[in-house]
Amino acid sequence: MITAKNITKAYNQLKVLKGTSLTINEGEVVAIVGASGAGKTTLLQILGTLDKPDSGEVIINNIDVTHLSAKKLAAFRNSKIGFIFQFHQLLPEFTALENVCFPAWIGNKNKTETEARAKELLNYLNLGERLNHKPGQLSGGEQQRVAVARALINKPAVVFADEPSGNLDSKNAEELHDLFFKLKQEFNQTFVIVTHNEALANRADRKLVMKDGVIV
Repeated sequence: MITAKNITKAYNQLKVLKGTSLTINEGEVVAIVGASGAGKTTLLQILGTLDKPDSGEVIINNIDVTHLSAKKLAAFRNSKIGFIFQFHQLLPEFTALENVCFPAWIGNKNKTETEARAKELLNYLNLGERLNHKPGQLSGGEQQRVAVARALINKPAVVFADEPSGNLDSKNAEELHDLFFKLKQEFNQTFVIVTHNEALANRADRKLVMKDGVIV
C-alpha cells in the first residue's frame, strides 16, 4: 500500500535521511521509534506528502506521489491521507463539528453529507454532546479525539500520527491507543505512528526503529 525507496533528505549540510526504505501494508498499525534527531518526523512528513525527498520515491496506492504537481498532490493528500499531531492543531474559532468538517469542505464535499459523517464520527468517539463546543472548552483527550475524527472525515487510505499521545496523561493516552486499534479492527484503517510511547509501539503490528537516518 505504501512503499518508500531509498529516501534521502538533507537540510543544508545536515543529512537527516540516508537512503531509508520501507513498506506499509493495508490495515497495519506501524510504529516508528528512535531517539530524537533520528529522522522519524522527517520521514513521516515525506510519507505524508508534507515534504519532498531529495531523492528516492514514495508510492501510495500505486501512485508515485513524489512526481505529482503541487495541485494534484494537495488533492491527493486531502482525499487519501489523514493527519494527527501532538498538539491537535484544531482551529480555535471553530466548533468540534466544524473542525472535523474542514478537510471535507476543502475537498468540496457535499455540506449536508459532510456534517452527517462528522456527527457520526464524533458520536462514535463519544463526543456527540460536544459537537458545538470550541477547542478551548474541551479537555486534552477530547481535543485529540476531535483530531482523530478530522483525520478520518475523508475516509483516508492511511492516517499518519506524530506523537499523538505525547501531550496526554496516561489515562487519555491509553484510551487514544485503544481507539487506534479499534479503528484498525473495525474499519481496517492503516496507521503509521511516530512515538516515544513504548506501550503504544509494542502494541503495533510492527515496530520500526530509526537510527541516524535509516531504519535498523
